[in-house]
Amino acid sequence: MNTTLHVFHDLDALPPDCETLFAAGAQRSFHLAGLWFRTVLAEAMPPDARALFVLCRTGDGAGNQGMGSRPIALFPLRTRAGGVHLEALNCVYSCLYQPLAAATATPAELFAAGQAFGRFCRGWSRLRLDALDAGWSGLQPLLEGAQAAGLAVLRFDHFGNWHEPVAGRSWADYLAARPGALRETIRRRLGQAERDRRIVVELIAEDGAGLEAGIAAYEAVYARSWKAKEPFPGFSAALMRAAAAAGALRLGVLRLDGRPVAAQYWVVAGGTATVLKLAHDEAARARSPGTVLTAAMIRDLLDREGVAELDFGRGDDAYKLLWAGQRRQRIGVLLVNPRRPMGLLALGRHVLGRLVPDRGQRHRMLPWPVAVGL
Repeated sequence: MNTTLHVFHDLDALPPDCETLFAAGAQRSFHLAGLWFRTVLAEAMPPDARALFVLCRTGDGAGNQGMGSRPIALFPLRTRAGGVHLEALNCVYSCLYQPLAAATATPAELFAAGQAFGRFCRGWSRLRLDALDAGWSGLQPLLEGAQAAGLAVLRFDHFGNWHEPVAGRSWADYLAARPGALRETIRRRLGQAERDRRIVVELIAEDGAGLEAGIAAYEAVYARSWKAKEPFPGFSAALMRAAAAAGALRLGVLRLDGRPVAAQYWVVAGGTATVLKLAHDEAARARSPGTVLTAAMIRDLLDREGVAELDFGRGDDAYKLLWAGQRRQRIGVLLVNPRRPMGLLALGRHVLGRLVPDRGQRHRMLPWPVAVGL
């Protein structure tokens, strides 16, 4: 199969027909849409990072004018430390990542794309891809192609993702399935909030003056919350503006006597509502403002919008178990070049890690077929 590979350093330099790849990604997750990657590039890039987009095409490779040439897979990546390190174009806010594959790509085409990509990756000691869905059907043929190119594939656990399928369910249905303690807290606190004229809940979904006031309220609440300082402080505001322009933002603010005491924002895409950030003012904790606002947001998402899934993003925070009943494991993959000294060292560490009992290492390595191809 004739597969060609093309490298770009800017989203705007990609051929126009790559929009089909971003469209297919956006149908799966907001985190695979073009506006997500644009926001990461603008607001969440380390100082030493440079974008790298690796495009695999079938056909003669003459761009979208070539007979039979079409994009099969796009790998949004970045280099670090002067080009020494190669990794996924992710950030601490990314809840899902995968190479952007054509909706019509066959396993054979993805294998060929993975093989071409693997040959490209031999220029580095290793490539790290994380926030991956282990159940994505396109992952296996891509990795098998990389193995055929001589790379070792090492898999590890990355983070847990709590979610709740809610298609066809009302707020009452959803609430009935929650733990009793949470149901009682919601019943009591939400009822009090709705009777208390000092409390106002604002739900903002559109661009304009209301959005800017909502962003300011969110940032004020976050600054007074228990949460650590953001590593990229401009990211949330930029993402909210981009998401609002695309019709995907759902921003909630709870005010007490006019003062914002809880705020959170979600994105809705492909029938899934994902909460990206939430915070409350510690001084108002006794009123459970975060719980009240989350309940109000989910009630609106279910009864007015009819979303199919609630997604609580990255990590196993204890509160998520109350709001969502299912957990899926997001994984990472290292593509290692054993012909390079640092790649051979990474491979050796992986093998040693499987022989030595886990003593709390951050990412536990899991078994995965390894093709060294020496």
